[in-house]
Amino acid sequence: MLLVALNLRAVVTSLGALLDEVRDGLGLSGVTAGLVTTLPTIAFAGLGALTPWLVRRVAPARVLVVAMLALAVGQVLRVATDSAAIFVLTSALALSGIAVANILLPMLVKQHFPHRTGLVTGAYTMALTVGTTVAAASAVPIAHAFGSWRAGLGVWAAMAAVAVLPWVPLALRTRAGARRATPTAVATPMRVRPARTRLGWAMAVYFGAQSLSGYAIMGWLAQLFRDAGYQPESAGLLLAGVTALGVPIALLMPTLAGRLGSLRPLVLGLTTASALAYLGLALAPHGAALLWVALLAIGQGAFPMILTAIGLRARTAEGTVALSAFAQSTGYVIAALGPLMVGILYEATGGWTAPIGFLVGALAVQTTAGMAIARPRYVEDE
Repeated sequence: MLLVALNLRAVVTSLGALLDEVRDGLGLSGVTAGLVTTLPTIAFAGLGALTPWLVRRVAPARVLVVAMLALAVGQVLRVATDSAAIFVLTSALALSGIAVANILLPMLVKQHFPHRTGLVTGAYTMALTVGTTVAAASAVPIAHAFGSWRAGLGVWAAMAAVAVLPWVPLALRTRAGARRATPTAVATPMRVRPARTRLGWAMAVYFGAQSLSGYAIMGWLAQLFRDAGYQPESAGLLLAGVTALGVPIALLMPTLAGRLGSLRPLVLGLTTASALAYLGLALAPHGAALLWVALLAIGQGAFPMILTAIGLRARTAEGTVALSAFAQSTGYVIAALGPLMVGILYEATGGWTAPIGFLVGALAVQTTAGMAIARPRYVEDE
């Protein structure tokens, strides 16, 4: 699980750090670049919704093997083309693998570690954050060392290939029992319908709003710092700083969420940090960049919190599958607006005031939904 988690954002943040070079190399317009940075949310929404259907027919370990292979192959193919269209399509292939793994991991945690959900969720979100950080920090240096942005993006295919290896024996062992085991694991989500509950929609909106800001930051923060006067390597390191500082937050947030009777203090604290960061980026992006990076990292703690809340707001593994699939797939539809709107507003205005204003509006929606999920209750009861 930890090896898989290491791969779940590297394909996104490595592109964010090298977005300028990719735009020049492939001749991408600002709108097309916005589409490319929106692809993760589109893929996560579409393929995430299909994952419960897949695991009803194929053992989860086998689904995960195929997903990680798609991630590895997609990353190789996208750096081997000079066509913008093929780059988009192969990026989508890579991201489809991540989409499936996004849904599978909370389910696997609930099944295999039912009494340590917070601890294991914290561990894999920390691994996810580490992978995100390393990719953001090293993509530009790797590209410069090899003289091409293609190396800075393609190198992460090897990490995805390594993550496949431990799952192959598990996939082979579960082949014979897949049809017997899988119906039990996934039949109940057909009866638990989060789309018919207020809690399910509140979870989806919160997940979507925090993902909207998260993917906008991953896709465009390095460009913002470049425009503020930082060199490409420094801008990539500042982007990496958001995720690096998020490592301890990712580990601690699930524990805090599990111990608190209400999530309200966390929701309000995360909102405050994000709001201050956006204000700082709008007014003084260069002068206090490290402070804004630190505040963004705290604000992005909303991601491990909502992943933990998925387990906390369901009584069973089956309910967790249903809630995870609905919250993530619906949430990523909402999140798709983030990088795309930031790209459109950035190209239309030539600055960052309008894009940041858009993110502040999304933060207000996130906070409202967060207050709705703060009170302890279960999706099965609704």
